Amino acid sequence: MGHFLRSALNGLETRSMLLLSSDVLRLLLAAFLGGAIGLERELSRKPAGLRTNMFICFGAAMFTIVSIELAGPETADKTRIASMIVTGIGFIGAGSILHSRGSVQGLTTAATIFVVASIGMATGGGLYLVAIFATIVILVALHFLGWVETRYSLKPIVMTYETAGDRGDEIINEINRILAEDHLITDSIKLGGVGGAILVHFTVNADRREHDHLLESLRQSSVFKRVGQIKEYPAE
Repeated sequence: MGHFLRSALNGLETRSMLLLSSDVLRLLLAAFLGGAIGLERELSRKPAGLRTNMFICFGAAMFTIVSIELAGPETADKTRIASMIVTGIGFIGAGSILHSRGSVQGLTTAATIFVVASIGMATGGGLYLVAIFATIVILVALHFLGWVETRYSLKPIVMTYETAGDRGDEIINEINRILAEDHLITDSIKLGGVGGAILVHFTVNADRREHDHLLESLRQSSVFKRVGQIKEYPAE
């Protein structure tokens, strides 16, 4: 009897260790895949970066594993907890969408969050190849298609400009005049000073051709001592 109990306990312990190692592998893979997408978002200076996407993917995998384990073999519905991930991730995605000056920003971030959660669910369910393939597709879409959109002016670009002059009010009035002539508006404008000169930084959301024309117009103005583009990143 004692030998039988020991054998049963050893078998149960072995099975538990196998399940634990499998679950840990799934969680590690989810963290890696979510981190890979998050790193691309971080390098693109997006709000949902490395940690956010890693946590979302890891959490989705964790909820999926818990849903399967808690249901047990005799329960028909093993996806009750996991199904709520879709609803929950919708709130996070909605929070990343911003409305500013009549435009909508953050749709790509929201969609990425939604897909990252699905990758976490696939990993938690043991669909490793599906999760890895989906991650590769998303990375290609974010990087390559983003480059195509920027290269051929299919998507607006947010550009930060730096201008320098003697008087702040004169600089700002000239910037507003040029923007009005080009039918553009600035998202933000900051004024400072260094070495006796007044510096004004402002950002504009426009396509590549509009930015080229704006830069040329700024350089032709006699009000500015210096004009330059100091930062560029794609708009959502």
